[in-house]
Amino acid sequence: MGTLWFWIVAIMLAAYVVLDGFDIGVGIVFPFVARTEQERQHALRAIGPVWDGNEVWLLAAGGTLFFAFPLLYASAFSGFYMPLMIVLWLLILRGLSVELRMHVNEPLWHSFFDGLFFLSSSMLAIFFGAALANVIRGVPLGQDNYFYLPLWTNWRTGPNPGILDWYTVIGGAMALLALSLHGALYLSLKTEGDLERRSRAWARRLWPVVVLATVVAVPATVLARPDSLHNYHAYPAAYIAPIVVVLSLAAIWMTLRNRSELGAFLASCVYLAGMLCGAAAGLFPVLLPSTNPGGESITVANALAGPHSIRVGLAWWIFGTMLALLYFGIAYWLFRGKVSQHADSYSH
Repeated sequence: MGTLWFWIVAIMLAAYVVLDGFDIGVGIVFPFVARTEQERQHALRAIGPVWDGNEVWLLAAGGTLFFAFPLLYASAFSGFYMPLMIVLWLLILRGLSVELRMHVNEPLWHSFFDGLFFLSSSMLAIFFGAALANVIRGVPLGQDNYFYLPLWTNWRTGPNPGILDWYTVIGGAMALLALSLHGALYLSLKTEGDLERRSRAWARRLWPVVVLATVVAVPATVLARPDSLHNYHAYPAAYIAPIVVVLSLAAIWMTLRNRSELGAFLASCVYLAGMLCGAAAGLFPVLLPSTNPGGESITVANALAGPHSIRVGLAWWIFGTMLALLYFGIAYWLFRGKVSQHADSYSH
């Protein structure tokens, strides 16, 4: 059951990154692709019906983590308290920038909310990438399974790292670039006219940078956590994840050249999911590695909830996930196709 719950949490986090990732990506490329007021409204209408629903997967993943691995939940939410509060405020500010802009007709406020949308989206991508890098690198867990991380120490990985070091900065930059590409591909899929063409052009520019960042991230991970390839040697099936990443990057470029917007966006979804599943495969069965010499990491075995809790939780998780999938299926079906340039509010 522990292995099942590990992958349930990993898949839910991947679903959040894939779905809310294009909303965040739209915010990052927003000032570069949307140059007129009509184009800015056009871009916001492309995510308007779905952006808040996509964030459900983050809440669901947090709730799943709480009842499946309560020790990890307590330790991580305590140790990462400061960055989690920053992420919470960034989510609030991004939501305000999207919703309030559509109800205010003053150009000055439009500029303010546009800047806030870009800033909060960019910072969210960076913080999420740095957070994942912190988990992969490890934290200085104490005997009580709790830890404290300063914002930075000497910018090196090791026994006493900070939230920011050379590796977590790479993780933040990697997330920023990958979600920028994801958002540009989504806009090219959902919009029309100059906005669509400009989004496709930005996706073409971002693709080689994302490829380069992906190539850099692999040896950087091995340097930051030398045992990260252990599972790949022990379980050759884990190599499926990096193979999928390579193939999806190639598919993005091919579909961009063929002007297949849907194919390029789906390939980007597979790329993000492949990267996250590859990271999870390298960690398993560790949930949060310890950087202290001889320290005990938080693993599936020592963090799993009691047998009754995980059995009952699985039944409720299946029921809740089916409802969520039904809702998302209906929502995305109703708002399928291109978003009209001249529609009002969030309509198509």
